Amino acid sequence: MKVSLNKVVTMDYTLHLDSGELVDSSEGHAPLEFIYGKGHIIPGLERELEGLEVGDEKSIRVSPEEGYGVVNPEAIRTISRDQFPTDIELEIGMMLYVKQPDGQAIPFLVQDLTEDTVTVDFNHPLAGESLNFKVCIRNIREATPDELLQGRL
Repeated sequence: MKVSLNKVVTMDYTLHLDSGELVDSSEGHAPLEFIYGKGHIIPGLERELEGLEVGDEKSIRVSPEEGYGVVNPEAIRTISRDQFPTDIELEIGMMLYVKQPDGQAIPFLVQDLTEDTVTVDFNHPLAGESLNFKVCIRNIREATPDELLQGRL
């Protein structure tokens, strides 16, 4: 069986940046499992998995455009420091979340601080990065009708 639309794929992976920094890995954790073709993983990785079989290993390089996107300058904003709770000691590099009215939490990075302002970055932390994956396909099976209906496992 090959990786194709609506198959449940189980795979081990490691993810490195061009700098060599290890960003993520399934090593020591459960393998990644997802329904192929449902957009559960980044597009560039998903496309490169098509046609692989159980036991196949592959190195995959994903461009920023096919990964987490390029850095969007409009997602970097400077806001008044008084918009933050006073009980939070802000630090450059700190990852915080803002809760939307629908309850969704949106992450952002504190990029710069002055006495009166905070510069925050709402880009994905891996925006602008090329992603280097090593994957090994562990299992492929048909998705159940219920999994397909829900669109997830």
